[in-house]
Amino acid sequence: MRHHEAYKCANPVPAACQQPAADRTRLPRASVMTHSKTIQSVFRGSDPCRLGRLAARVGCCWVVLAGCVYAQQPDRAIPTGSNLEYAYSNLPTQPVGPDDLLALSVYDSPELTRTVRVDANGNIRLPMVKDPIPVGGLVPSQVETTIAKSLTQGKVLVDPIVTVTIVEYQSRPVNVVGAVKNPLVFQATRPIPLLDAIARAGGMREDAGSDIVVSREVVQNGKPARVTQTIPVRKLIDNADPSANVMLHGGEQVLVPEALKIYVVGNVKRPGAYPVRNDEETTILQLLALSEGLAPYSAKVAYVYRRAPGGTKTEVPIELAKIMERKSPDVPLQANDVLYIPDNKGRRLTAQAIDRLAGLGSSTATNYIIWH
Repeated sequence: MRHHEAYKCANPVPAACQQPAADRTRLPRASVMTHSKTIQSVFRGSDPCRLGRLAARVGCCWVVLAGCVYAQQPDRAIPTGSNLEYAYSNLPTQPVGPDDLLALSVYDSPELTRTVRVDANGNIRLPMVKDPIPVGGLVPSQVETTIAKSLTQGKVLVDPIVTVTIVEYQSRPVNVVGAVKNPLVFQATRPIPLLDAIARAGGMREDAGSDIVVSREVVQNGKPARVTQTIPVRKLIDNADPSANVMLHGGEQVLVPEALKIYVVGNVKRPGAYPVRNDEETTILQLLALSEGLAPYSAKVAYVYRRAPGGTKTEVPIELAKIMERKSPDVPLQANDVLYIPDNKGRRLTAQAIDRLAGLGSSTATNYIIWH
């Protein structure tokens, strides 16, 4: 005990370590330097027991100092799920229509905070509000004012604070059908150009016609009416005319009709139906090129079957041999024409007879040579 007390008197504890825990926020720089010098002197020449006791006391001081510093760090905020309570999607601002889904948030009124769908008449209903609230044709900011007014007039709330966002649009469909790769219906959450709508459908097929028909419903003289607009494909795509790339706001139907066809049958290598453009002329030679040319033993005269305006069919003879020999001008064709190229049976039979005779003669000659 005496040796321990003498050691305590000879090696007093620094004043910073003797302070209460609340006051030991920072160790003075002078004290740190004093400890460093003391440790250096001990390392130079002291007994091992004294060295161990001094190192233990210095370690205790550093542990207490670290605890004081950590205790003074500010508390970290713990995130809560309250901010995710109404994680609704906020779509672009468009007038509200039937079947649209709205997210209503009324401050300090959880019983009125909900999602509601607009009915077919453009109205919504809320608890404790007797009459339906008309919201059809209004943008979200106007819907907020209308709902707040209804809550005040119904004596539900004195001064309500209402927030409205659009969760889902169902009243702005754009229907893309016809000669497109993937016909579809989508909601126009914002105005979309005609080319973008066709691109969403995968583009036009090879048999698409030369016009695009866009129809929309409008109100004329207080009555709904359907307005149709025809847009040439060449003007929209080839010429890139901005006036042809109309904006779609929802409620439109985009129809891409199939191209009209001309049919070729008979003695050709590839019979079938071939599309024809309204603004282009298709002739006999062009159709023969599409069908990969005439097959052997075709007749010299072809026939075009065409439907007359009265509904009756007419037969028009075509001097095919003269056209092929450039002795007669090429003949233009019309949509839905049928070009029939008959087979020249006389030439085919003659050729077959010649082949048989040639085969018979060659075999007879061979047998004669072998016999002799």
